[in-house]
Amino acid sequence: MFLLLESISLVLLFQFNSYQGSLWFTSANTVVSTIQGWENQVVAYMNLGAENRSLTERNIQLQLQLTTLREKLREAGQDSSQAVRLDTMRLLSARVINNSIAQKDNFITIDRGSRDGVRPEMGVVSGTGIVGIVSQVSSHAAIVIPILNSKCRISCRLRNSGYFGYLHWDGGSPIEALLNDIPRHARLRKGDAVETSGYSSSFPEGIFVGRILKIRNSSDGLSYEPVIALSADLANVRNVSVILGKK
Repeated sequence: MFLLLESISLVLLFQFNSYQGSLWFTSANTVVSTIQGWENQVVAYMNLGAENRSLTERNIQLQLQLTTLREKLREAGQDSSQAVRLDTMRLLSARVINNSIAQKDNFITIDRGSRDGVRPEMGVVSGTGIVGIVSQVSSHAAIVIPILNSKCRISCRLRNSGYFGYLHWDGGSPIEALLNDIPRHARLRKGDAVETSGYSSSFPEGIFVGRILKIRNSSDGLSYEPVIALSADLANVRNVSVILGKK
């Protein structure tokens, strides 16, 4: 009875007194706005994963389009009748659920498998560069051999000159790799961009790999073996995309 009478009194107080009513209205709006702000922050945080995956896919598509446009413009400079066509790739977003970088032969596990269309030998990329190649697939997961694995060999080229070699990791720094078989007559310098050559079925040409950090000779002295600063930080990779093929 006391609570009922107290409630009726408060209603009468705020309804028939302008000062108290405005005070109640302002306070209630403040509380509601604060709660709604918290709710929006929670929802935004929960949507970060989807937004990150979307940004990753968009970044990869832009890299591929930029490479295609660069090649077509080069051809158009020789043949003015050549039309520019932008090819795109079908990408499947995935999340990294297990990762290692401290071993000689590291592996990555992603949460996509055969039911999602993932097959062995498919390339895996992040928004900043290449990650690795799918090795084994189950229904709902797949194991990826990353570039931080001694068995991984990926055909890459120097963007400026077109000379190509094979990217491999020697077990050293997780942010560096080596590019084998660059001929001695090739012109290269520190800072030159390295990208995928397109000579494998796993990766299309033009996906950014990294930049030359330093130039050194191969062990037999017959070729260059530049050290590449990798663009993808595999220690912090969370969202990746599997390259399913062309649209």
